[in-house]
Amino acid sequence: MKKISTVFILFFAAIFLAGSLYTIDQTEQVFITQFGKFVGRPINTDPAKNEAGLHFKMPFLHKVNRIEKRILEWDGPPSELYTRDKLIISVDTFARWRITDPKTYFEKLRDERSALSRLNDFIGSETRDVIARNDLIEVIRNDKDRTPLRDEQLAEADANLGTLPPIKRGRNVLAERILEAARPKVKNLGIELIDVRFKRINYNPGVIEKIYARMASERNQIAERFRSEGAGEAAKIIGRKERDLQQIESEAYRREQEIRGKADAEATAIYAKAYTSSPVAADYYKFIKTLETYEATLGKDTTTVLTSDSELFRLFKGFNPDNDAN
Repeated sequence: MKKISTVFILFFAAIFLAGSLYTIDQTEQVFITQFGKFVGRPINTDPAKNEAGLHFKMPFLHKVNRIEKRILEWDGPPSELYTRDKLIISVDTFARWRITDPKTYFEKLRDERSALSRLNDFIGSETRDVIARNDLIEVIRNDKDRTPLRDEQLAEADANLGTLPPIKRGRNVLAERILEAARPKVKNLGIELIDVRFKRINYNPGVIEKIYARMASERNQIAERFRSEGAGEAAKIIGRKERDLQQIESEAYRREQEIRGKADAEATAIYAKAYTSSPVAADYYKFIKTLETYEATLGKDTTTVLTSDSELFRLFKGFNPDNDAN
């Protein structure tokens, strides 16, 4: 009988001892509740104090509640938001947070699922407000001094091509503003919001079409400028060609007339010399010229009225140098 009693005592002692002991890992913080109410202080919340290890509690009455001590992740759903210049973009943000006040966290949220839901509300609303107060260029750009790649040939046509419009804040500053606005709100939930960042910013399909249309318009303007400059250069070249051609033709015509004049003068001198060389040569030349005149003026169907003393009628009467001389 004494042995049985000893066994029961040892059994209940083991159960009591097992219910009184619990361990805490270095990655978690613990608080005790009794019938749903907070008891004592949270354990292992101070990074400077390492309270991990074995701890005691009241068996059966106290409940050990474990929550994360490490930095946690929040990844919000993408949202379509309007910028100040009335453009729709899809904004996807993420954040890092941790639990700093387990008692407040337990009383207001109870679990991590509720915490993520509240973070969705607070960070989402602040993101919407910040985006609505800034233009698209402020959301998508970050570095004020960023210099884009430029096509030098196109840059010669348009000096403003490839020049980014100036920004006042930039994407990182907007993320800091979201963090500053949301941090006090989540602090009341026992949460510290460490960082908020933009993960992805996508254009709405309608915005993409506008951007493509603007890019096409810019390229068309540049192409039209090249065409107009080319047409201007072509007109200049054609003008120079016409001027040079006229000058060449004028010079050639002048040279031609000079040669013709010189040739006519030489021919006239030769003729004159031939006329004066002998009477026979003069008569022969006169005869040949008369025949050429007949050939040029008289045809098959030509009707000519000549007087009997006409020079053209002379050969029809018969050629006699002696009579001709008389």
